[in-house]
Amino acid sequence: MDHSHQGKSTNYSKNSLTLVGAVSMGTGVMIGAGILALTGQIAELAGPLFPLAFLAAAIVTAFSAYSYVKMSNAYPSAGGIGMFLEKAYGRGTITAASALLMYFSMVINESLVARTFGTYSVQLFDIPPTSWIVTALGVIVLVFAFLINISGNRMIGLFSLLMAFIKIVGILIFAASGLWLADIDFQITEQSFQDTSATGFLAAMALAILAYKGFTTITNSGSEIVDPHKNVGRAIVISIIICVVLYSLVAMAVASNLSITEIIAAKDFALAQAARPAFGDYGLWFTVVLAIVATISGLIASVFAVSRMLAMLTDMKLVPHNHFGMPGNIQNHTLVYTVVIALILTIFFDLSRIASLGAIFYITMDIAVHWGVFRYLRKELNANGFVLISAIIFDVIILGAFLIMKAQTDMMVIYAAFIGMALIFSGERIFLHGNYNHERGPR
Repeated sequence: MDHSHQGKSTNYSKNSLTLVGAVSMGTGVMIGAGILALTGQIAELAGPLFPLAFLAAAIVTAFSAYSYVKMSNAYPSAGGIGMFLEKAYGRGTITAASALLMYFSMVINESLVARTFGTYSVQLFDIPPTSWIVTALGVIVLVFAFLINISGNRMIGLFSLLMAFIKIVGILIFAASGLWLADIDFQITEQSFQDTSATGFLAAMALAILAYKGFTTITNSGSEIVDPHKNVGRAIVISIIICVVLYSLVAMAVASNLSITEIIAAKDFALAQAARPAFGDYGLWFTVVLAIVATISGLIASVFAVSRMLAMLTDMKLVPHNHFGMPGNIQNHTLVYTVVIALILTIFFDLSRIASLGAIFYITMDIAVHWGVFRYLRKELNANGFVLISAIIFDVIILGAFLIMKAQTDMMVIYAAFIGMALIFSGERIFLHGNYNHERGPR
């Protein structure tokens, strides 16, 4: 459908996001659900070594971030991942489908954050996490994130900065106090290694990577960041470093206050449970309020970046678009699409399956990005081939281990993931063929 009468969606405000604002956005998405919702799931897979899974995932993320930093410094754009893939593969099915995998992985993450908001909120009222109230709260917070986003970039930047500061300080207080009261008794023993399988640990890393992948949202606001050729890459690195420190401290604090059995039992609200022995009811209130702040800011930052990525893909004519009679420009429409899809996922999927789908989609897309840079842009970007190949190998091993674990415990996730990817790739091929008659291949 022709939207030329509405104007292009890329009416972004240059220099509207500072380096600090970009870091706030990146950490906002990462801390939104990464440490809150995934700690219990990671402990279930990695056993006593789950704090190390966060550290190992950070190392893999560092290799992964290399491609994004190189691309961001060379081609800062509001299209982010979509533009990067287009530079490598051309305007074809691989570019469009891989970009959509990134888009859907981020939308899946938004539903994960929304359900985390509901799960932690009900802890104050002794409501079970299986209650419909959890879903209702998730829906409410998604609607709130939408309303904030339509208010404009300046509002989002100020809100993200304030919320990021509050939750980083709050999480540091939680972690430091938890470790101090537990006399920092987190220890790794020979028995810890015996109780953890290699496959389980690698699968745990796949989920832990989700706790860091929010840095990619920074790339989707490249054209809006001050001095983007330098500050996009800087924002990515700083955001990852902040989260490595926070996640490591929190994981050790949880492990020091709860047994593995207790962490797995709490699963979706492990931090709230960990606060009880250390701080009692006051600790529970503090942790729940912290979780509410973290999830709200994470959602706002994610919706902001992801909807703009979809808008850019629409401008690039890589995805179909229909305004369904809605007023405003394409950018407003993609906000609606993003929130509606997240709402559907929040209503019909539980936290574990949401996280699993997000991990499979994201790591698959990540491999495509690294291969594209290695195969087609390595010389142009002066990128290190060893780092790129290492990132691909890490991704393949971790994704393989995760799929093996899911095949043993929840095949439905694998079916859903592969059916979803098949629909995305086939749908894009049909759409692009109908619009261009032929695809431009890799350069």
